[in-house]
Amino acid sequence: MCGISGFWNPSRTNERELRFTLDRMLDVLDHRGPDDRGSRLYVDQGLAIGHTRLSIIGLDHGHQPIETNDGDYAVTVNGELYNYKRIRTQLGCQNLSTSGKSDSAIALPLYLRNGLSFVEHLRGEFAVVLYDNKKKQLILVRDRFGIKPLYYAMNDNGIVWGSEVKSILKHPDIDPQLCPKAALHQMMQVMVPGSTSFQGVEALKPGHMLIVSLQDGRLEARTKRWWDFVFPESHEENADPEEYVQGVQDRLIDAVATRLEADVPVGCYLSGGIDSCSILGLATTLQQSPVKAFTIAFDSDEYDESNIAKLMAERTGAEQELLRLTEKELYGPAFERATWHAERTFYNTLAVAKWHMSRRVRACNYKAVITGEGSDELFGGYPFFKRDWLGRDDEGGIFAGAILSEEDLQHPAWQDLCGFTPSWMQPWMLTLKRFQPILSNTMQDLFEEYDPVGEVAAAIDPAQVRGRHRLDISQYTWSKTMLEGQILTWGGDRMDMANSMEARPAFLDHHVAEYAVTIPPDVRIRDGIEKWVLREAMVNVLPKELYERKKFAFMAPPAHTDPVKRNAVQEMINHWLTPERVREVGFFDYDRLIQFVDQSWNETDSTVARRNDIVLNHTLQLHMLHGQYVEGVPLPVVD
Repeated sequence: MCGISGFWNPSRTNERELRFTLDRMLDVLDHRGPDDRGSRLYVDQGLAIGHTRLSIIGLDHGHQPIETNDGDYAVTVNGELYNYKRIRTQLGCQNLSTSGKSDSAIALPLYLRNGLSFVEHLRGEFAVVLYDNKKKQLILVRDRFGIKPLYYAMNDNGIVWGSEVKSILKHPDIDPQLCPKAALHQMMQVMVPGSTSFQGVEALKPGHMLIVSLQDGRLEARTKRWWDFVFPESHEENADPEEYVQGVQDRLIDAVATRLEADVPVGCYLSGGIDSCSILGLATTLQQSPVKAFTIAFDSDEYDESNIAKLMAERTGAEQELLRLTEKELYGPAFERATWHAERTFYNTLAVAKWHMSRRVRACNYKAVITGEGSDELFGGYPFFKRDWLGRDDEGGIFAGAILSEEDLQHPAWQDLCGFTPSWMQPWMLTLKRFQPILSNTMQDLFEEYDPVGEVAAAIDPAQVRGRHRLDISQYTWSKTMLEGQILTWGGDRMDMANSMEARPAFLDHHVAEYAVTIPPDVRIRDGIEKWVLREAMVNVLPKELYERKKFAFMAPPAHTDPVKRNAVQEMINHWLTPERVREVGFFDYDRLIQFVDQSWNETDSTVARRNDIVLNHTLQLHMLHGQYVEGVPLPVVD
């Protein structure tokens, strides 16, 4: 795991300027790679490629960028390429040598052998930037699900890229400004795939590559999709479920075994859910020594599942590290730091909890953990998936107001795309409505002409949803938006790498995913039981209490649940939502905003109160982001 950054400005060929700019861009990525730093300048091309390294595989052989002997090709890789030993051996048999024994070393010879299709041979989570000096061609690649981030900005001067937006914003050609349209999307939690919080900065979409070529002194770019999460147009009827149970079991064992590969110890994140407990159970059996398990505990019984995690740790003999978090850890300086790392807003302080957990992992001298993200997306685990297929079965409990809507909504763009409006989108439509009355006049004018809900639908490939089963449609649309834009960013990579720690989501191994899409819906969700096929595959691994348990909300307790948390949020409001800053940012009307805040603390309906908490989080963070990235407000120190 690493940080990668660089730029290509063909008209600028001053070596000192190239070096100075690249160093500034790499400085803000030190948290991603504190173990080593490298760079390669093609001065006559105005091209600079940089890398900060977190050493996990090939500890003494992983310096990047990696080059060919003649210097005509150079590559930087962020992530893990798990099949590297086998591929390295194959390349050796074909007289194509690799530079060193790190996993990243296979990327360049694979490109020399296969051209752009080299990415199809990569297994794992990765972002790759490769320069071909012979073709004067730059290639940016992002992994299949977007586990590893990669951003870029293009203008008349050239292209700038980085593992995090903050690196791009250090380039002199990029003016750090929040995007008003993106602000509307953050208010409703759902970003348009490929967008960011900042004007002119884009995210390379998962399973895509950006190919940039020098033509007549100018850079031209084209995007190519090289992989997608494709559900079949029809499923096997009356299928034998045992076949699929075994198929999931076999592939998941292989995925976990693959992710235990490292030259440093690998631990496991352990919540009380089926996903992480399955990972720990398999890792325990696969590994000779006991596995270290890291668990978050909250100070609210309604949101805490550490008791189940403790059962799993005892069952497997894992050494459990339990991190208990209260309002002191979830708000204040840690909230601000998590926002800076996320580079976007988040609706729940789970992101802050994840930031604390990655810090604890590093304090225990671990650099890598295997995690359970992706299981719900593959096997139909979220309650909104079940609702889209089987209809309502309850009012949502603590899901209501956060990830389930208490009323049925429709939007014409989604109706046209899917034949229905996915249940996962509906609560965020209601959240956006809560924002409308407090928007500034300028933002209300924008909202009149710009439809953020419809823009998300427009970014989905209709060929991948039309004619599919309703469950498939729901899983696909969520995975193309919220999986990458939420779970794998502020809920994953950004909080983990904030403390130089890599997470390895075994369920998102593409061999597991490509098999999961073939599983019939009534095997994924059977007799109303979500993730039935995974439960059965792991029945002898999971504690009985967990095997029989319904989906639990892995969220931090919202502020309205505790007067101490409310006070902590109010302190941040007093600091960040001053009349001067609210007017400067320009997204909200100050008087209406403060009136909303006052009313929120008196709300008695728990569903509405939960939604108000979301509104307050997003509002605070939009102003924090402006302060941190536009005004240059320094980050606080966290004890």
